[in-house]
Amino acid sequence: MDAPPFLTGQFLLAMPGIGDPRFERAVIAMCAHDEDGALGIGLGRTLSDIGFHALLKQLDIDPGVAPDCRIHAGGPVEPQRGFIIHSRDWGGEGSIDVAGRWTLSATLDILRAIAEGKGPERWIAALGYAGWGAGQLEQEMKRHGWFTTAGDEALLFKSDVGARWEDGFRGAGVDPRLLALESGTA
Repeated sequence: MDAPPFLTGQFLLAMPGIGDPRFERAVIAMCAHDEDGALGIGLGRTLSDIGFHALLKQLDIDPGVAPDCRIHAGGPVEPQRGFIIHSRDWGGEGSIDVAGRWTLSATLDILRAIAEGKGPERWIAALGYAGWGAGQLEQEMKRHGWFTTAGDEALLFKSDVGARWEDGFRGAGVDPRLLALESGTA
């Protein structure tokens, strides 16, 4: 019997015409996926109303040496909850290794470490997450909703947020300009 196709450590790229405006051109780093459900962090767009320094100040953390970078719109679930996806060179209490590709942390200790210049070499901050209940993502995968691609570190840490969706498809050998808005049946 084949093992279930769990997607931890991969990326979901929204197909054109996904049907949910919250996920148009979405790029989601899948951080957990098993028979109980899935959790991913959106990396396809940033928030316009808050930067990293403002977030740290809201949490009474001196920004120190941290760059004042953009915060990603991680997803529609719990948009006030923060996450850091980062390189595997740092780990704290509650940090989760994601398929040996990157690490997910959601505690104040990583924010303090970044502000002090003692955090991971590469990181991305996000507010909110995308979540699916048991079997929900599998059903969406059967429809014309998502395309999966390998959890490439270049797409995660080097690709510009505005180009990440296209870069994800191109990295998989797909020209996103040729994607149809609707799927058909034969």
